[in-house]
Amino acid sequence: MSKIRVDLAERSYDIHIERGLLREIGPRMKALGLKGPAAVITNPTVDALYGKSVTDSLSASGFTPFVINVPDGEEYKSLSEASKVFDILIENRFERKSPIVALGGGVIGDLSGFIAATYLRGVPYIQAPTTLLSQVDSSVGGKTAVNHPKGKNLIGAFYQPRAVFIDPDVLKTLDEREIKAGLAEVIKYGIIRDLEFFSFLEENAKKLLGPGDEIIRCIERSCEIKAEIVGKDEKEENLRAILNFGHTFGHAIEALSGYGSYRHGEAVAIGMAMAAALSARLGLCTECGTRITALLSSFGMPFSPPEIKPKDFIDAMRLDKKVSGAAIRFVLVERMGEVIVREVGEEVLLELLASYARS
Repeated sequence: MSKIRVDLAERSYDIHIERGLLREIGPRMKALGLKGPAAVITNPTVDALYGKSVTDSLSASGFTPFVINVPDGEEYKSLSEASKVFDILIENRFERKSPIVALGGGVIGDLSGFIAATYLRGVPYIQAPTTLLSQVDSSVGGKTAVNHPKGKNLIGAFYQPRAVFIDPDVLKTLDEREIKAGLAEVIKYGIIRDLEFFSFLEENAKKLLGPGDEIIRCIERSCEIKAEIVGKDEKEENLRAILNFGHTFGHAIEALSGYGSYRHGEAVAIGMAMAAALSARLGLCTECGTRITALLSSFGMPFSPPEIKPKDFIDAMRLDKKVSGAAIRFVLVERMGEVIVREVGEEVLLELLASYARS
């Protein structure tokens, strides 16, 4: 068992990583002082696999669980879907102390967190992530949001969970594409913060698609890095921005391709390769792109953008939350394990995007 602290003074909480942990969620929540009715927000696929284990555990610990199913897919991370959940909570008289459990991947976690942050001006919630991507990234740090047709995660709030419960055993039920999507975010942590960890990923690439101890180390180290960064900069005023490596390009790809065409991790994989290419174009790390794309390729991940008009690409990136005024900020690689944030002009971006059109 691992326990990693996200240190945010009175909003601090622990990330628990343990095999079989979902079956213990009831007593773990009770130990946090939570009680009463508990809304379990999930989707039909996850509900069929783990819903009964979670609700049985909650019931045995004195909670009254109430399952709310949201259809599976990025397109359901929306204000309209959140409104439907609000209707259910109101109809069933959920109160300010009634906890919400986010049981699912990134869509469920982001949507549930947004609902928890805004229902009755804030109710307690628990993250119980069931995909690798959500375990290593979206469940930690308190970013909650829904999408808008013009851009990803444009409507949301910083709102921390009371705890994160990560059960690596759930990864056994994921398909290989979903595991690969999660590994994109894992790779990101090595690039931005830990060269030794990146080297570990290169050396163990063949083992990371399985359920062994190597993937648990990936979860632990990713959570340690994110917890450290979030603890220093909760609301992305400076340091936390480095967690967006590859995301400015990636979010534009998701929006312009129609949410659901690419898994989030796949779009981020392409975005990281593009950010590395941009870094080289600006005279930073010229060899990093080769190493990054080689690792992505070893997992069979995409690293070239789809055909999108350069002007449309730039317009989509201007809607990204990391834009300040007319400038577009990018996280760029100085050397493996170290990144910087820099504003990049439109002319350079057009040249980069044009290079993909020619290739």
